Amino acid sequence: MPPRLVLFDGVCGFCDAAVRWLVAHDPGGRFHLAPLQGASAAALRARHGDFPDEGETLVYVEQQGGSERVHLRSDAVLRIFAELPGPWRWLASLRVLPRALRDTLYAAFARIRYRVFGKLDSCRVPSPQERARFLD
Repeated sequence: MPPRLVLFDGVCGFCDAAVRWLVAHDPGGRFHLAPLQGASAAALRARHGDFPDEGETLVYVEQQGGSERVHLRSDAVLRIFAELPGPWRWLASLRVLPRALRDTLYAAFARIRYRVFGKLDSCRVPSPQERARFLD
């Protein structure tokens, strides 16, 4: 596994746009990406009993000292922001809000994302320039 892996709902219109945004704002290519519907997510799901079902949440997996640390929901989003360069890093300061509040807002948005942003027929195909950053 790469040091920083973002797992996303590959058929969610919003998630697809968010992945495009992340690729554009991570010029150093620190983050690798994979859909929750793919083989990489299945392997992680087998190793971590509390791993969510496909499409339920954004997942951020960090390699730390030889072990995998899994972040879910708002924690995943804020960890990603903390690692981005430039002005995006300040958004990680939202971690001061209680996790219960952050995750309640996250879940409310997750419930309406398909209605608002649509659902794709299949997972996106990365461009040739992006291919090295996508695992599946």
